[in-house]
Amino acid sequence: MNFQADQNMTDADKSRQEEDYAGEIKGGLRPSMRLVVMGIVHKQPKSLVVTLSCPSQGKGEEEEEGDVGLQLTVNFAEKAVRRNSRMAGKWGTSESALSFFPFAAGEAFKMEIVCEHQQFRVMVDGQPLCGFTHRVTRLASLTSLRVVGDLQLTKVA
Repeated sequence: MNFQADQNMTDADKSRQEEDYAGEIKGGLRPSMRLVVMGIVHKQPKSLVVTLSCPSQGKGEEEEEGDVGLQLTVNFAEKAVRRNSRMAGKWGTSESALSFFPFAAGEAFKMEIVCEHQQFRVMVDGQPLCGFTHRVTRLASLTSLRVVGDLQLTKVA
């Protein structure tokens, strides 16, 4: 796998209140790639967000964020996992249908995002959670993985 950030987090990283992780996906996403995010949800969580995106365009105050191929937003109060994408600065229609909500306060989880030809498939603790049809046509342009929110990351691969 050409994912640059296969790493276990250090004790210093784990002690931070809110994780903020950004890593590069070398060569971009392609079908059959699997990204793994493992962590422990905080005891009083509000949300966590996993974003797969293109690099930012421009510099300084003129900088614009690149397209977002997938943004997964976990909302603990609503027990929802919203999926969306942003192209040319505009967010698409959010999807939120789920058969179950797999996250629990204070509990460990393993999220896998599998890039398939037509969609991203998301699994949590080995169980299928949802899919998200590709809206960004050039998967290889998605070279950034970011994880933020109310969790303690233990591994990103």
